[in-house]
Amino acid sequence: MRTPHALLTTTVTAAALAAAVVTPAPAAGADAVPSPGTYYVQSATTGLNAADSAGAVEQHRPRGNEDRQQWNLRADGARHLLENTDSPGTCLGRAGDQARTVACASPEAHWQITPVGTDQFTLADPGTDRRLTVAPKTAGANHPALLTVGTGTGDLATWYLTPVGPVTQPMPPQDRRTLDQVTFLTAHNAYANGVDGGFAPPFVNLFPNQNRGIERQLADGVRGFMLDIHQTPDGAILCHNSCTLVSRPVALWVDLQRMVDFLRAHPDQFVTVFLEDYVDPAVLRAELARVRGLSEVLYRPDRTGVRENGWPAMADLTAAGQRLLIFSDHSRAADQSAGLTRDSFGVMYQREWTVENHWSMGSGAGTSDWSCYSRWYDAGTNIPLTRTEPGFRPLFVMNHFRDTTVASTAGTDNAKLADRARRFCQPAARKKPNYLAVDRYDLGDPAAAVTSLNTYTYP
Repeated sequence: MRTPHALLTTTVTAAALAAAVVTPAPAAGADAVPSPGTYYVQSATTGLNAADSAGAVEQHRPRGNEDRQQWNLRADGARHLLENTDSPGTCLGRAGDQARTVACASPEAHWQITPVGTDQFTLADPGTDRRLTVAPKTAGANHPALLTVGTGTGDLATWYLTPVGPVTQPMPPQDRRTLDQVTFLTAHNAYANGVDGGFAPPFVNLFPNQNRGIERQLADGVRGFMLDIHQTPDGAILCHNSCTLVSRPVALWVDLQRMVDFLRAHPDQFVTVFLEDYVDPAVLRAELARVRGLSEVLYRPDRTGVRENGWPAMADLTAAGQRLLIFSDHSRAADQSAGLTRDSFGVMYQREWTVENHWSMGSGAGTSDWSCYSRWYDAGTNIPLTRTEPGFRPLFVMNHFRDTTVASTAGTDNAKLADRARRFCQPAARKKPNYLAVDRYDLGDPAAAVTSLNTYTYP
């Protein structure tokens, strides 16, 4: 389970690549109240949606057209109403200091909607300083579910109005599309395939996440690889949970060498590696040093102005030869205490560059949970899927798999990938998924979802 150097040896310089990045443009009319239509009322703090819960209004995990989370926005004079799509005549409103659903004819259903930033708004009780607000966290807990109406300020009282049916644009030509506009097929636990070597102890290895080796995955169009690495006397080794009792496990450098060799043979391709990382930074550095030609293809967004100016065009990355991006889910703070950070040798800290939804849709059989919310949202961490920065939009890793891989279930789930991406996860993140991570990519044609998402940009 996902339980999740010298650069630029070509004539393209790092400075030239930095100059070629494309700054995301603000949405048209970003300083005005959105037009009438159907929206999610989405917290700028948590990325969760306002939902009608038996009369109370709570923030819930985004669930598309389920769970009473969609609201029809319409003007009523200088004020606005938000009518629940599942209960005509019932609107998002107030009762004292709590958010409640009320009759749309009630004065408590009116809101003064005020723009406060690009595509962000406050919803106030007209004529007062009382706003729809996410309650602060208490010690050791997440933000409470129940939404309040009070004098909150800042992000706690700031909301996105995310359209249920967004206007998309055609994908730019090949030479102009940027990395954050492209979607890649990604293999969850790509190493756990039973072809290249062992990956888990006996019995656990009866449920591989994939059934084709890394070289075949590359040939089949997989361009994102989720790999779990554990520390042993032999270095960074690919195993599930632990390398104890695993027969013939594969070293990380071996699979990375396969990818580097592929990239050298296919100079127009781009590959991303996601490390679930349980090794010391020095061990990882030594492992990467064994990969021949790695420095020639390694992409370093931290050195090319991405955070200030946005992601570069794929064509510029290809021209620069920078076509392998490596992320680690390890903590920068822990590495700083150890005195060696992973980005000093080209491995990016994933939480700084991406957002990612929770990795599990449920058990290996039965109904699935399509809610789409951040895997990094708990009492101590809050990185919402909606996170953006001025000039920079994190890449979106969309997980679409279960606790245990059952072939028939994976095939059914993969056939529904495009639908979940569009209706659930895309509005939840307010961005198109860049990596569609699945088990058994050979079943259910998830590549068709990748092709479909690569026909447009969002927003």
